[in-house]
Amino acid sequence: MPPRTRGGDISSAPRRRPTGLERRRRVQLREVKPAIDRDPVEHPQHDRVETEEVFEGVPGGPIDRSILRSFHNHVAAKIWLGEDRAPLKLVNHGAKLQLWELDAERSRISETVHQSGLAPLISCSHRVASRPKLSAFCEQWQPKTTTFHLPFGEMTITLDDVASILHIPITGSMISFSQPLRVDDANALLVELLGTTDVEASRETEQCLSSSIRLLWLRDNFSTITDVSSDDDIEFATRAFLLHLVVCTLFADKSATSVAVVYLELFRDLSMVGSYAWGAACLAYLYRQLTTATRFEVRQLGGYLTLLQSSDVCWEPYVDHRAEHPFPDIAWFSGCIKCGLVVEPYHPERVLRQFGYIQTIPPRPFTPPRPDRSILLDQYWERWTDHVLTDQSRGRRCQYSGSGESVAEYMACDTRNARALILLRHVISGGRQQSLDYFWGALNEAHSILAGSDETSSSHSTPSPAPASHNTPSPAPASHSTPSLATRPFFSPPTFVYPPPASVDPPPPIVHPPPVTVAPPALAADPSAPAPDSTQPTSVYVRSKRKKKT
Repeated sequence: MPPRTRGGDISSAPRRRPTGLERRRRVQLREVKPAIDRDPVEHPQHDRVETEEVFEGVPGGPIDRSILRSFHNHVAAKIWLGEDRAPLKLVNHGAKLQLWELDAERSRISETVHQSGLAPLISCSHRVASRPKLSAFCEQWQPKTTTFHLPFGEMTITLDDVASILHIPITGSMISFSQPLRVDDANALLVELLGTTDVEASRETEQCLSSSIRLLWLRDNFSTITDVSSDDDIEFATRAFLLHLVVCTLFADKSATSVAVVYLELFRDLSMVGSYAWGAACLAYLYRQLTTATRFEVRQLGGYLTLLQSSDVCWEPYVDHRAEHPFPDIAWFSGCIKCGLVVEPYHPERVLRQFGYIQTIPPRPFTPPRPDRSILLDQYWERWTDHVLTDQSRGRRCQYSGSGESVAEYMACDTRNARALILLRHVISGGRQQSLDYFWGALNEAHSILAGSDETSSSHSTPSPAPASHNTPSPAPASHSTPSLATRPFFSPPTFVYPPPASVDPPPPIVHPPPVTVAPPALAADPSAPAPDSTQPTSVYVRSKRKKKT
């Protein structure tokens, strides 16, 4: 049989098994196919998958991992370890609003826009923002609590801030999308609500390679429509303008040039546009963008950054303007806010000082439910009056307006827990062998700290740490010095009071349990080994236990 030539008829040649080199080349060709790298948070139909990983603390970060469980992936943890990140690139579409203005020739479109309640967005968008300042905000943001963790406590952007700065509705129906929009559905929506032909819609979505359209395409096709145009054209142009407006402001994403067609469904009935809670949706979307920006590999920040343009810490900035902008009761709502499939928790109980109340120790943050349970979330939001903080939960008002008062335990509770955990961690990390006296002394010291007292008995103070070595350590002498934390350079050592003040009665003496001897496993006798020294104190081996994989 004649040999098969390159490019010849395959059916005329005998079939043979491909070599290993040929198989590897085929795999490489499959992997080199062009892919579209899109951020999953650019469009609201993509939801965040939050991984709750268990870890053992982060240097310079929380020691108690029960609340901020994913802090080891936070940009602040990377910065603490010496990996710096350049200032974030800010997504700003404010200049694009100037390219489509509503003048006297478009009064009919302008009238509908003002009736929707979204007209203030035209004039309150920022043009210039500070990249270092907003990058520093992201380093302080914690996704679990949706608050900024600052040296003096927590702060966040509230519904009161949105209503007072943007003047858009924060009450009404939640913005919901049932499912992610397919390209065919996006084309049908463009034909129905914008009056384009099917060919034009398909060409535009194919150019964007997704169920999106370009902002430039919206301006080119609808910005020339005036009051002399037909009623249908004016209705189509009004929908296009509102879509262009909210995407350039409330839902600014990292694409910079395109807009998700799924938002167009919100403008199907122009008379119902003002019935949506646009402010709550804007806040949920901004929370998600801040959460995404806490990842070290992210280089951009989206969302409506006008809400982050502040230079000073002011607990109650709107006190002098309450006559024009009364405090909205829905700002006390405690639950979840959403924008499509983006669901974020809203915790006013963690920032009581921003409402003029004394900050108390907040409860544990709750985890938002799955976004596919949108009906339950919508019903929960519609009955928001049943889910506001009660007077008892709000506590007492501050004595002076804007003083930012808090109870003493608010800043001390985390410090006390951290000190106890530092002490116990030092015992665990001190070596394979630990003196029993030191071990029991550390436990008693941690118990005293957690009980709320920093003082310990002068006769039973915590001894100095035993040296970590393979030999049996000598007994650690009792002293009144702070345990050395030289082996833990990431944490500052706790400060204890030794001896206790004269005005404090010393606690009763602590009875130590009898020493326990843990015998090492039996080994074959070595005639050349020296005899054990019976004068050394009793010690205990601290071994880690690991589960066997089945």
